[in-house]
Amino acid sequence: MLFRIDHQSPLSLSDQVAASVRRALADGSAGPGERLPAARELATSLEINLHTVLRGYQKLRDEGLVELRRGRGAMISEGAGPARGRLIERVHELAAEARAIGLSDDELLTLIRHTLNPSTPH
Repeated sequence: MLFRIDHQSPLSLSDQVAASVRRALADGSAGPGERLPAARELATSLEINLHTVLRGYQKLRDEGLVELRRGRGAMISEGAGPARGRLIERVHELAAEARAIGLSDDELLTLIRHTLNPSTPH
């Protein structure tokens, strides 16, 4: 799995760590059951702080893509796969686009809720 960090990117370093895993899932180069690099090793190889890597891994855990086990490291969840990876990447892109045009989080959530349930009033 290839981890890319761009110090000039507006994305936080932890978001970039998480995005690297999402991309690998989406393109099929990583899959369920695969172990992620140890946070300390990854931090050293990317020349970033250990806690930055851990925050990235925690974001992936919160998205249901990674399981974190004390003493055993991070592993891609059994339910994670290319379709879920692509969907979560698109959600992140949608959120970024909404912010870029000035939509609040509440406005975006209202649009999504209406799309999921068209009978709900705006």
